[in-house]
Amino acid sequence: MYTAFILTISNRLAFDKEIMIEIRKVQVTRYVTPLKEGGSLPAIAEADDGFSYVVKFRGAGQGIKALVAELIGGELARSLGLKVPEIVFAELDSSFGRTEPDEEIQDLLKASIGENLALHYLAGAITYDPAVNKVDPVIASKIVWLDALITNMDRTARNANMLIWRRELWLIDHGAALYFHHNWTGHETSKQSAFPMIKDHILLAQATELENIDATCKALITQEKLREIIDLIPDNWLKEYDPDYSPQKVKDTYFDFLWYRIQHSEIFLKTAIDARAALI
Repeated sequence: MYTAFILTISNRLAFDKEIMIEIRKVQVTRYVTPLKEGGSLPAIAEADDGFSYVVKFRGAGQGIKALVAELIGGELARSLGLKVPEIVFAELDSSFGRTEPDEEIQDLLKASIGENLALHYLAGAITYDPAVNKVDPVIASKIVWLDALITNMDRTARNANMLIWRRELWLIDHGAALYFHHNWTGHETSKQSAFPMIKDHILLAQATELENIDATCKALITQEKLREIIDLIPDNWLKEYDPDYSPQKVKDTYFDFLWYRIQHSEIFLKTAIDARAALI
């Protein structure tokens, strides 16, 4: 099983536009420990495939939209050749968590029955430290470009959301991205955002190749690839977004938001370049 799993991980880490994206499904079997530093109360849990995952719960305060942002952000990062732990759908059945003594956690688990999202747990990983870990300029530039695209406000010195595992940089936690979806009807205006918060990005100073990687990133995220990623979102997650929006219409809105920003990347690219110039 372990060899098969490593092969699966290797395939999911490598970007190949000819390979369709597949998200595995696992059944959560044991709640191990909460991760208190996470605002959405994620936890390390074991699944029926014998491996541990960081589970993001649908019943947490940030709700389904944080899971959607995690899924889209993580798979877009993978499409750019960046390293992201394998993302899986994690199922909780109605009996799970009944013996949990912590009432807050028990309430969270009860509210999260059904399909949740999880990332493979990178045991032994350490938090990225800019004073210790230097990042390749192309990789740093791709990450800054991606975070500006998806309006990810949560990759700062305060909370890097990056890990060093086996001497490589891994991206985690994109749940705060795509914040336009918290004001769903305003997406036509939001998609034109220059995203000034990019000035606080932890890798901005190292992102010396922003202009050079723009065309590469746009070529990697084709219309087909973007649609494939968005179509991964389970329809049952989207039914309560807006009474006037079907799940398909919600997906179309995500697609429109992101495709517009990809086509008009100069909107956020200039902001990032100017912010970097001011920084250094």
